[in-house]
Amino acid sequence: MSVITRLHVAMATRLAELREDGERGDSPVPTAVIIFGLVAVAMAVTAAALGAANDWMSNIPKAPK
Repeated sequence: MSVITRLHVAMATRLAELREDGERGDSPVPTAVIIFGLVAVAMAVTAAALGAANDWMSNIPKAPK
């Protein structure tokens, strides 16, 4: 049996098994959207903290020479 035929049969069998099992949980798309949102919020918080730290550091008076 050729490799292509063997792969075709294996893939067709696996797809039939997956169609038969109705409950497979949530789609990964909502999870990815949630993760993307959390990353965006974390980046915004980090940017705000960096801006506050830079402002605080720029307000420190320079030492006299």
